Amino acid sequence: MAKRRDRNIIVGLDIGTSKVAAIVGEYNVEEDEIEIVGIGSHPSTGLKRGVVVNLESTVQAIQRAVEEAELMAGFQIRSAYVGIAGSHIRSLNSHGIVAIKDKEVTQTDVDRVLDSARAVAIPADQKILHVLPQEYIIDSQTGIKEPVGMAGIRLEAKVHIISGAVSAAQNLVKCVRRCGLEVEDIILEQLASCYAILSEDEKNLGVCLVDIGGGTTDIAVYTDGAIRHTAVIPIAGDQISNDIAVALRTPIQHAESIKIDHACALTQLADIDDMIDVPSIGDRPPRRISRHNLAEIVEPRCEELMLLIQTELRRSGFEDLIAGGIVLTGGSSKLEGLVELAEEIFHMPVRLGMPRHVTGLTDVIHNPAFATGVGLLLFGHEHEDGLGLSDDESVLLSIWRRMCSWFQGNF
Repeated sequence: MAKRRDRNIIVGLDIGTSKVAAIVGEYNVEEDEIEIVGIGSHPSTGLKRGVVVNLESTVQAIQRAVEEAELMAGFQIRSAYVGIAGSHIRSLNSHGIVAIKDKEVTQTDVDRVLDSARAVAIPADQKILHVLPQEYIIDSQTGIKEPVGMAGIRLEAKVHIISGAVSAAQNLVKCVRRCGLEVEDIILEQLASCYAILSEDEKNLGVCLVDIGGGTTDIAVYTDGAIRHTAVIPIAGDQISNDIAVALRTPIQHAESIKIDHACALTQLADIDDMIDVPSIGDRPPRRISRHNLAEIVEPRCEELMLLIQTELRRSGFEDLIAGGIVLTGGSSKLEGLVELAEEIFHMPVRLGMPRHVTGLTDVIHNPAFATGVGLLLFGHEHEDGLGLSDDESVLLSIWRRMCSWFQGNF
């Protein structure tokens, strides 16, 4: 299965706590859209709260997911955009100022002001993942999105900087490379999800995206069309499954199945007459409980998670600025009654976010669990430099990227 050079292929690799998803997209130049041509998904046991804790298990899960995606797409995957999450993620807003050369803003001036803004002190064990421009200011004129070509003397930039643990990123890269793949870029998972879920209107009005996965709950806040705040909460779907396993004395894999098939986040939505079978540990016979009793176990954990998200929003100072409300996505957001519970707690509109902005296998990826994977494709397409390059040009670009990485790692 050789990779065809006449196809603009992008691959997103979502290495999560509960699953690894590989999604292959083909960019159609004429239609200016990405078509999903291959999807692979495999359960993951090598990560805990978004961080690799078992290299071998993670490598095997990546290999299975990639092989499945390759079979569906019909060619070999060579590289991918990889998502990163975990409680090691840090973020801050920064500000940079430079003098404009020749009294007209060029791309060089923009690069210089972004370099000035990223010159902040971060711990030695952290590396900067993203420097995201919020707005540019030219001679006190605020709210500029595209400054190139404008006249002025002084250029300022407000940016959002996201950093992560060096070791966490290195372990992710190591796992992917052991599968014979190159890492095009490492992207913060909730940032990728925003590309797949949010509309421009929501970003301009103000919105909070909450990506509830297996090990972490990732938060991203947008106002005025730019990202303002990101955070990671180390509580998510796995804790709900663990609560069910402990309360019902059932193995964790059965607790996960019960959560997916029967759990409800609001007790008033669960029917007391609706009974479910609960497998026991060892040779004990299975028991029967009502969905209402199950909801009584699940609701406190879901409520705790929503209150933690609300606390984080208040701490950020953006709670009153998100007129677009809350958008829930991620595999654990499919829990019945979670949207209604969130509306009760936040007192603002809440919706379930499904991946969009792509074509192809939309019936398969119309699932919040694939939000990050689809977002990685869209992020990759927007930031990819190598689309349509010849073999020689691609090799030169690859060498240049490696040289840049080496310099960043050694100086």
